[in-house]
Amino acid sequence: MPVKRNFSAKREAIYKTLASTKIHPTAEWVYEQLKPTIPDLSLGTVYRNISVFRQMGLCKSVGVIGGQEHFDTDMSQHSHFVCTRCSSVTDIPGGRSFVDGNMYDYIESRCGVKIESHSITFYGLCGECMSHGE
Repeated sequence: MPVKRNFSAKREAIYKTLASTKIHPTAEWVYEQLKPTIPDLSLGTVYRNISVFRQMGLCKSVGVIGGQEHFDTDMSQHSHFVCTRCSSVTDIPGGRSFVDGNMYDYIESRCGVKIESHSITFYGLCGECMSHGE
């Protein structure tokens, strides 16, 4: 998604850095990437801007993993896999088609709700951690 023209240079840099990776970064990671080129950047500024991006629908929280909140700028409906050893986060593509339609129907009729989206997170060992063994 293109960054709005009225973004300040710092806000634009923060968003571009956040959106430039698939690692589901933390605010601290974004800060560390930008600090060498924006010396007056503060971690608080990064957090505040990520909050603005969330309010604007430009990013979402993946959750707290390994003690830090991770973010995603891919706003399409998809799920995640979290490695319980290294805390890496991997996208699992697929929206509603990923979940059996019968599950939606069952939940909606059983609970009297209308599901608009879902968020599923799987946990286990990623390929890299499995290849290193225990």
